[in-house]
Amino acid sequence: MLVGRRYRLEFDFGQRLFAERLGGICRSVWNTGLEQRRAYRRRGAFIGYAEQCRQLAEAKNDPDCVWLADAPAQVIQQTLKDLDETCRKHGTWKVRWKVRARWRPSFRFPTAQQIPVERVSRRWGRVFLPKFGWVKFRLSRPLGGKVKSATVARDGAHWFISFLVDDGLAEVSEHARPGRHAGADRGWSPAWSPVTGSSSIAVTPA
Repeated sequence: MLVGRRYRLEFDFGQRLFAERLGGICRSVWNTGLEQRRAYRRRGAFIGYAEQCRQLAEAKNDPDCVWLADAPAQVIQQTLKDLDETCRKHGTWKVRWKVRARWRPSFRFPTAQQIPVERVSRRWGRVFLPKFGWVKFRLSRPLGGKVKSATVARDGAHWFISFLVDDGLAEVSEHARPGRHAGADRGWSPAWSPVTGSSSIAVTPA
């Protein structure tokens, strides 16, 4: 079963600045992609994830868009994928812009092979994030499974990483004793909502 694990990151000064910059790049990609989709809809056409990714790759060669190359490719591609899923779920016209005044930077690494995780000590772990290098995090609870993806987000003055983990447990489709009721606390959702382009996993705060 897939579960969430949330930990506080310990960025150094340079990593913190880059995280803010990367969050800003993802915000720009989201808003530009959303505007493009709406422009297509206005003239009765459609553009999807695959075509937007192709155009994004071309844009990296544009002298006016060289800043796109600062971001890991998988991160900005994931931004477009999240936009695509959100537009399909809610409709293009109901998807919100990422407005600076109420926006908190976040970005997702969807490929586990590119984000290896190691335990450093009883209280600390570290994760390798593309273009960041190794980043320490407070190992306030065991991961308890195999990491599938990771989302980095700022909450107030601190940065956190939320791992999507496969705990190896099968999800029970039918209660062993159907005559009785059982409940489970699945934690709380991340601070960013699906309508603003976030992951929809539930996480348990450490």
